Amino acid sequence: MEKEENQNNTSTDQKQDTVNETEKPDENLVEENKQETDQEPKEEIKEPTPEEKIAELEDKMARTLAEMENQRRRFEKEKEDAFEYGGYSFAKEALNLIDNLDRSKHVLESDDKLKETEALKKTLEHLDIIKKDLISIFEKNNIKPIDSLNKKLDPNFHQAMMEIEDDTKEPGTIIQEIQKGFTIKDRLLRPSLVGVSKKVTVKEEKTEENKENLKNK
Repeated sequence: MEKEENQNNTSTDQKQDTVNETEKPDENLVEENKQETDQEPKEEIKEPTPEEKIAELEDKMARTLAEMENQRRRFEKEKEDAFEYGGYSFAKEALNLIDNLDRSKHVLESDDKLKETEALKKTLEHLDIIKKDLISIFEKNNIKPIDSLNKKLDPNFHQAMMEIEDDTKEPGTIIQEIQKGFTIKDRLLRPSLVGVSKKVTVKEEKTEENKENLKNK
């Protein structure tokens, strides 16, 4: 009986060893896998060279200096504009004085009671003197009237308010000035309000044709 028990124990131990050997991983395979893992390339972070760092700093410095220069130029331009055109709004409002003088002159000239009187003549002379003085003061401050009459319409300086039939002038020629325009330095203060010429409409030609047709009948 003891022999049989020993044989059974021996057989059980052998089976257990076989199972353990089966479950135990192959050391050679583990080592090969470890070597393959070690051989995989690693992404290395390349450290910039001193020359590259210097070049990057020089580029940043150049950009900063360029931005500072642009800001300086913008500041100088704003300061210059403030000096040159600081009185723009005041000058535009002051033009109303000239407009009012022209309106007053027109009202006096249209008054039948004052026509051909010495009082009207003197009053108009005084108004003209005041207007000339105002324009002279404006010109000293680089505010100048725009020359319009008999000039071609320029949208940069003129604003057409009406068209007037006139075959003696080229179409688009200014033949009437409703309100005088002014410039300050090289900038438009206000445009001239004008009337421009246009060709006579075809109505007259049709009238002539109708006359000829009536004669033929």
